[in-house]
Formats: sequence, C-alpha cells, structure tokens
Amino acid sequence: MTVLTRFEPFREFTTLQDRMNRLFRDSFGDTREEALSTSTFAPPVDVYEDEHNITLKIEVPGIDEKDIDVRIENNTLVVHGERKFEKEEKEENFRRVERQYGSFTRSFTLPNTVDTDHVQAQYDKGILKVQLAKKAEAKPKQIKVNVGSERVLEGKGAGKAA
Repeated sequence: MTVLTRFEPFREFTTLQDRMNRLFRDSFGDTREEALSTSTFAPPVDVYEDEHNITLKIEVPGIDEKDIDVRIENNTLVVHGERKFEKEEKEENFRRVERQYGSFTRSFTLPNTVDTDHVQAQYDKGILKVQLAKKAEAKPKQIKVNVGSERVLEGKGAGKAA
C-alpha cells in the first residue's frame, strides 16, 4: 500500500525557526527591555585619508554626545559610547524592535604618521567625525628637479645623489 504525503518544502525551515526562537527566548529571558539594554553593537565606520588628515566618520544616531568618549591611548584611538533604551511610564507593546541598544567600543591602531596632539572630534546629526592630523614630516613634499645641460652633470659626478 502506498501513502501519499503532501510535499512541504519549507517545513524544515519552520522547525528551524521555532528552535531558534526558543533558543533566544531561553537565553534572553522574558523581559525584552532587559535583553535589549545589555546588548553590544558595533556602529559602522568610514575611514578616509588625504595628504593632511585621516578622518573617521562613525554612525551613532540616537546617542547623546555626552554618552560618547573619544580618547587616544598607546597609539590607539578608542571610541566608546552607549545607546540607552528609553523606558517610558506608559506600557507599550512592541511588535518588533530592530534598533540596537547598549554599549559599544571601537578601537583603531593609529599609524606613526598621526600627530596625536592635533585631533578633533565633532558630532553632528548622528555622525561622529574624528579628524587626525598627520605629522609634518609625513606629508608629501614637492621636490624641484633642476634641469641642466648634460655637460654640467658629467662634470659634477652624474649618478651620485646630492
């Protein structure tokens, strides 16, 4: 006797999703707010370099500037901050929370060309901009090339560095 069963291609995915939901529910407990407030995240960073500066733009929307700490320690730029979960007096039933909350720390090893005495940080519209000036000796220099006749070069020892 043959038995026909209905083919359900996503049945295994549904089972996997149920298991993952149970894992997260068991790990974080029932209180969503507590789980959100203790997480960590890493804000995205863009790094630019030109002949005078190295610039980092760190995306930290929703974080007060007083909750951001920028410091240089042992030739390492460390940016630390925290996005706090706003607890309101009224009860709200969240259907979905996608924004990340909690603290973050980003560290960047600085090259020896950075002048750590000339660092600026600005916070505007959720973007933290850290500008690191390069040392004067690290900046490119234009070298003038003198063009003379071939006879003069031969007499002064052509091929030797000046």
